[in-house]
Amino acid sequence: MGSATTQALSATTAALSSASGVDIDVARELFAAARAVGDTAALSGALADSAAAPAARAKVVADVFGPTLRPVSVSLLTTAVEQRWSSASQMIDGLEELAVRATAVADPSAPVEDELFWFSRTIAENADLELALGSRLGDVSAKGALVDTLLNGRASEAARLIVSSLVQQPRERRVRQLLADAMRVVADQRGRTVATVYSAAPLSEAQAQRLAATLSTRYGTQVSINSVVDPTVVGGVRVQIANDVIDASVSARLADLRHRLAG
Repeated sequence: MGSATTQALSATTAALSSASGVDIDVARELFAAARAVGDTAALSGALADSAAAPAARAKVVADVFGPTLRPVSVSLLTTAVEQRWSSASQMIDGLEELAVRATAVADPSAPVEDELFWFSRTIAENADLELALGSRLGDVSAKGALVDTLLNGRASEAARLIVSSLVQQPRERRVRQLLADAMRVVADQRGRTVATVYSAAPLSEAQAQRLAATLSTRYGTQVSINSVVDPTVVGGVRVQIANDVIDASVSARLADLRHRLAG
């Protein structure tokens, strides 16, 4: 990610934080706009053209989306396209991230991170489902309908919106990676970090709480725990937070011992 994109993301996140009237319908509009931009090369090129004045890019948003979207949605999109992005594809990613953040804002009490994690694990355990949602040949609207069917009554409207929107615009990305990125964004919007913990046996509630407290102290932010049972861990735990991996598993220690003996 380029420095221009980092600054652009910061500006759009700040605009969202100061916006009023952001509800689930606004989030839905932002996802639809991101999909429209991603599906139209001419539109994404015009909106990401750093040679054009910000006012000119804002006019494109007004002309294309102004007649159909709510004013708050148009305002947020305008702020996004007025920024300088490192590339058109990163701008589209930024619009998508804005939509995910808006969804987190729209329903702050929904357990979206837990629901996204649960669905990601469901996909990991079902190869046919992963193929149905991730295939480049499938009809995108059918993928969204499949997600709605699977999650209806099992997840919040916010989680259903995020998943159904993401699978309709994968852009060469794997479904589980899309969900992992969305979990990270939702957690960040809510002021916390998600840790995925792999262990040979399920963590008890007390163990999860102690680990969350330890990680929160280490990272200086609230950390929530997603647990995965992985027999290959053997004993101990392996923790992944963003790009950090803390491996305190028996299997890691055995691998290190074998490496030392071989050396």
